[in-house]
Amino acid sequence: MTGHDLTCLAAFPPNRRYLIGVSGGRDSVMLLHWLLARGYKKLIVCHLDHGLRGRASRADAQFVRRLAEQLRLPFELGSVDLRASEASVEAAGRAARLEFFTKVGSRRRCLTIFLGHHADDQVETFLFRLFRGAGRRGLGGMQEISHVDALKIVRPLLGVWRSEIDAYVARHRLKYREDASNAELTARRNRVRHEIVPELEKRFGRNLRRNLWRAASILAEEDALLERLVPNECAEGENLPVHALRALPRPLQRRAILRWLRAHQLPDIGYQAVEAVRRLLDSQLRVAKVNLPNDHHVRRRAGLIFLE
Repeated sequence: MTGHDLTCLAAFPPNRRYLIGVSGGRDSVMLLHWLLARGYKKLIVCHLDHGLRGRASRADAQFVRRLAEQLRLPFELGSVDLRASEASVEAAGRAARLEFFTKVGSRRRCLTIFLGHHADDQVETFLFRLFRGAGRRGLGGMQEISHVDALKIVRPLLGVWRSEIDAYVARHRLKYREDASNAELTARRNRVRHEIVPELEKRFGRNLRRNLWRAASILAEEDALLERLVPNECAEGENLPVHALRALPRPLQRRAILRWLRAHQLPDIGYQAVEAVRRLLDSQLRVAKVNLPNDHHVRRRAGLIFLE
């Protein structure tokens, strides 16, 4: 384990209560063990059953429940059926987890959660989003400390590599659940993990992974700065003010529109949807209406952009 993670934890005293997301896999189990070893004794273990793997999902939940009981920690279980979601499984899963964590945090009066994302996750996310055509905001990847509404998300392992986690798990003989879907090459993200990254390392050297991690981390910091430059009145509320949006540079226009669309919980919002809405700023547009996926519509009228 490196010392990189200790900087992140400095702002979170061990004597306070925190949520921790535990899937049952090696990363989250390792994070739980590692935090307890550092004096974080007031953790609340949270597990969401996504309902995608049937009996295996229920076994994951039981494993995490027993683990929490053995460690004498509070346990919170949630469940959702992602098979009925309009959005992609990945996007729907992330939204469901955040909603579950926020509900638990509100009830427990604790809105800070530790998650087990690590350096390899950052690299794979960076490449996955690059291949999808993401801009700077998407390529920035994950941050050690971030906010989603009232929920504060802390990722202490974001500078720790999977090999270091494996070594820690082996050294402490930790038991965990192996998700069989991680080895399947049908999922695009798993193809990035098992095929594309190893092939790139063969061609460009072992430093490639670290270089990609550095690029994603720098972009994440710059993304956070740019996000703070978007005026709240241009991204929040029921409607968007056309005049104020027109006054912003184009990159901030995109960020404001994306934040506004996501606040309305529209599924699968990407570059094309954002650009379609941004074109409504053109005063020469004869028909000020945009059709979005899943029968949503955005209009411009009387100096305002609004969702129908």
